[in-house]
Amino acid sequence: MRTHVDQANAGEEVSTVTDGVLSTIKRYFDLMYTCDVSHFDQVFHPTAHLHGILDGALTVWSAPVYKEILSSRTAPSMVNALRDDEILLVDLVSHHQAMVKVRVRIHERVFIDHLCLLRIDGAWRITSKTFHLCHGGAV
Repeated sequence: MRTHVDQANAGEEVSTVTDGVLSTIKRYFDLMYTCDVSHFDQVFHPTAHLHGILDGALTVWSAPVYKEILSSRTAPSMVNALRDDEILLVDLVSHHQAMVKVRVRIHERVFIDHLCLLRIDGAWRITSKTFHLCHGGAV
């Protein structure tokens, strides 16, 4: 994992900021594997949007739509699917903003996600996600 910190904006202990971001990413990985949407609001901000290209067309989902997609998906954990997730890059822009690039497997599909996080009222939440299906079946 590569980490970039904008030292000019560090302001508070970098390890505290990093721990908060990484904790949210761990919850994100857990959510992708378990599809337990009772934790969705601890990962995504209610105004979050997700963007990706599927079948050659732009796909845009709001947080509520994505929550419904997850709730109707067969969770990888339910079929003992391989869990494979990795943080590829963390860019701490400031003590309130970060961008994290991750790779995550959902059943036979492998995605590269760019997650934009903001710290709002002391809690880190994903406010934007772009996803790229590297290989595997349909979403």
